[in-house]
Amino acid sequence: MSARRIGVYLIGVAAELAGMHPQTLRLYERRGLITPQRSEGRTRRYTDADVALLRRIHELSELGLNLAGIERVLELEARLERAQTRVAQLEEELVRRERAHTEAMDDYKRSTRAELVRVTCTETALVPVVRPIIRGRR
Repeated sequence: MSARRIGVYLIGVAAELAGMHPQTLRLYERRGLITPQRSEGRTRRYTDADVALLRRIHELSELGLNLAGIERVLELEARLERAQTRVAQLEEELVRRERAHTEAMDDYKRSTRAELVRVTCTETALVPVVRPIIRGRR
C-alpha cells in the first residue's frame, strides 16, 4: 500500500499543513467531518487526502460557513463527484453501445447485399396516376 493511502501525518503535522490548531481537527472528527485512520495505539493518522479535506473545510470556514453549512457543502460536493463519475461511465457505455450498433448494422448490410437477387422487369404494368384536385378546378 502506498504512503498516500495509509495514515502518514500525526495530528500536529496535519493541523500545521491544513493551517489550523490540532484541537480543531479533534472537533471536526467529533462532528464527523473527518475520519482519520488510527494506529494500533489509537493515534490519529492523517493522509494527504485528509489534509486536502481539512484545507477545504478551513476554506469554507473562512468564507463564513458554520459547521452545519460546511457539512452540507461537503456532502453536496461528494454527491456531485459521484454524479460526474456516473455520467462519465454512462457516456463510455453509450459510446460502446453506439459502436456495437454500428458494427451490427454494417454486418447486416453486408449480409443482405449478398442475399439480393437482381430482377429484371419484362412486362409493362399500367399504374393509375392520381392527380391532386386544385381548388376551383376539377
